[in-house]
Amino acid sequence: MSARRVFAPALALLLLGAARTAAEPEPEVTSSSAPSGYTPEAESSSPFRVSGYVDVGFAKAQGRGSSFHPDDTRVPADYGADAFAPAVNSRGEVASLDAGGRFVNGFLPRTVDIGGHASFLLNTASLDLFYEPASAPVLVFARAQFLPRFEKGSGGTRLLLQQAFGRVTPFSGHELTISVGRFDSVVGIEYLENESPLRTGITPSLMARYTTGHQLGVKSFYRRQLPSLSSAVSLNVAVTNGSSRVESLQTADLSLTGLPFVSARLGYELQLLRLQMKLGLSGQTGARNDQNDAHVHQTQLGADARLTAGWFSLAAEYVRGRDEAGSAPGKHTGVGDFFYASGFAVDGFYGTLALAVPVQAEALRTTTVYGRYDRRAAEFQGFGGILTSRYTVGTRLDFWSVLSIKAEYLFNRENAGAPRVDNDVFTASAIYVF
Repeated sequence: MSARRVFAPALALLLLGAARTAAEPEPEVTSSSAPSGYTPEAESSSPFRVSGYVDVGFAKAQGRGSSFHPDDTRVPADYGADAFAPAVNSRGEVASLDAGGRFVNGFLPRTVDIGGHASFLLNTASLDLFYEPASAPVLVFARAQFLPRFEKGSGGTRLLLQQAFGRVTPFSGHELTISVGRFDSVVGIEYLENESPLRTGITPSLMARYTTGHQLGVKSFYRRQLPSLSSAVSLNVAVTNGSSRVESLQTADLSLTGLPFVSARLGYELQLLRLQMKLGLSGQTGARNDQNDAHVHQTQLGADARLTAGWFSLAAEYVRGRDEAGSAPGKHTGVGDFFYASGFAVDGFYGTLALAVPVQAEALRTTTVYGRYDRRAAEFQGFGGILTSRYTVGTRLDFWSVLSIKAEYLFNRENAGAPRVDNDVFTASAIYVF
């Protein structure tokens, strides 16, 4: 009997919804803190600060490491399988994209190209640079990431300028910021855990490809406190080159249509002594930025919720997206140029339950166990729909304030429209921060 059949029923008891909450609805920075929760507080009066992390992984995927069944002859191959399913790290890179030589049309993640072999991986070496002068309400931030990769199928080693923006806080006494540059998405909540030190587990959800990409443009964040209600409301709005989809699906570096893309999230927060709750509604619309016709639109709606009570945290997110079909041949993504921008529809959600137990030990500070359930229904125009799901279980150990050790198992399932394939993944990660 397969491991998937043995463990899946027990896992369903855990999969009620939601990842460990991040402290802020906008992850980059507050006036007194770094853009990510793992960044140590600065004790120097210098306006310059440096921080970062190193993420070293180990992964082993079943089968060939891809979601493509060797006996499935349909093309494009990536329309009839979820190529993003066998993820191995927090970047969402997969073990393999081996489609058996079949034609693909660019609905693909990036890959570490280990196939079904076990391998150590240097997932990310990340460096953050800050400049925050005391004489002005301005912060300048840049995040550079080095990604060593084998040359064969992964696209090779890359040096990525993931974020680079300037931010102004124009009014003292008001939580209003304006950022210009390349920054995190404003859609949903999973982008708050883009970086591996912040993510409770290792791998992104099946819906992360639609909400965790970086955008280039201008955004504004405003929060108003309601002390009498122990609450706050917030609005995050961005006008950018393209959507919140990840870089392998749509580029953020320039507008291919010449028209802006608008994204927004309206949030509510309840802050009680023993209970914190955050709710949000997101939306975005604009010209589809993986093709050149300004009249071809893309829209997306979402809802999210987070709840923290003592050692427990829950989070859940729903995403609904619709893409119109391109009017001319040509599709341009972060992994290359392809034939046609097909019409597309997706609906899906994820939910995670985490239990983080403080440990009174000199080295070990926190032990966390978690479970996540993902479900995704997607359909390309003229191609049958597919329904996939995933059960994820894992554990995390936090040592001192500079080291996290994680281990995780992904049980991937093809529920309808795609042949069953061995693509479960075991993955582990050691993250050192500075």
